[in-house]
Amino acid sequence: MRAFQRLLFATPSSIGSKANLGPAPLALLPPIPLYRRILRLHRNLPPELRLLGDEYVKSEFRAHRDVENPIHIIGFLTEWQLYAQQIEGDKWKGEKLDKAKLDKMSDQQLGQLYELMQTIQNKSGEDGNE
Repeated sequence: MRAFQRLLFATPSSIGSKANLGPAPLALLPPIPLYRRILRLHRNLPPELRLLGDEYVKSEFRAHRDVENPIHIIGFLTEWQLYAQQIEGDKWKGEKLDKAKLDKMSDQQLGQLYELMQTIQNKSGEDGNE
């Protein structure tokens, strides 16, 4: 995400087509403030969800630390910012994954999503047995 400073001053047309950005581009938070905001928002989650969420956020931000592609950086930050907005307003409860986003995922991303789903189900099963 070292290229992020260049993106702060870039216009949407200099990064990619405006059609991909939707009606109005979001004012993206820089990576570190966004990361901190997400971890602060996780404080309001139940302890088991907070632990799982914190671990996942930390691993994703570490894995994308050295990404140089501006399109990937913008996509990454946009999705995490939307996530932060959802958990801030409790919109995430009962929310289903958008089919269009699911179709755009790579095989590796689908594998990660499947592993996350299994982890959540295992945690739910353990809580039910107690």
